[in-house]
Amino acid sequence: MRLWLAESERRPDPAPARADARKAVLAGTALWLVALAVCLLLRDALASAGLEWLIWACVAGAALGVIALVVVLAIRRRAARQSSSS
Repeated sequence: MRLWLAESERRPDPAPARADARKAVLAGTALWLVALAVCLLLRDALASAGLEWLIWACVAGAALGVIALVVVLAIRRRAARQSSSS
């Protein structure tokens, strides 16, 4: 196996894979919300174990998921506008 190939020996780069980022962001946000619900149900046990910060970690994860969803939707709208105007 060679670690270096000359430019003339390289194959062309493959086309980038198409993916729907909305699904991934929604799934991650949903998981953070489920974790938040579990943490709220177990609040007393978490507090006695000194792990009450997990609730705030779940809130932060869900909030970042919502922000990411807004960003993904804005990028999709911008791409759709650019492709329709071209």
